[in-house]
Amino acid sequence: MDEQVGELLTAILERNGLTADDLISIWFTATPDLHSDFPAAAARGLGIVDVPLICAQELDIAGAMPRVVRVLAHIESDLPRNDIAHVYLGAATALRKDIAQ
Repeated sequence: MDEQVGELLTAILERNGLTADDLISIWFTATPDLHSDFPAAAARGLGIVDVPLICAQELDIAGAMPRVVRVLAHIESDLPRNDIAHVYLGAATALRKDIAQ
């Protein structure tokens, strides 16, 4: 979990030209089949230490894609909303083909 969430957070920051100083808070969700660690632990491992983080579990819906971590980051940015890069990695790109980068 640590490696994959770290990769996702790094991609979100890089693709949007953000640094840890631009982060206000981050909300992580994980599907019920992921229970080896807190996704927020990966953020702390990347040096994001003074930003509030919270983890929650996704609804357990039959047929939902397994092994998915989602990130909702509240940021300070001058970017217009349509210039924000929404990052989907691996199989998760199938979830939102309309906005997946």
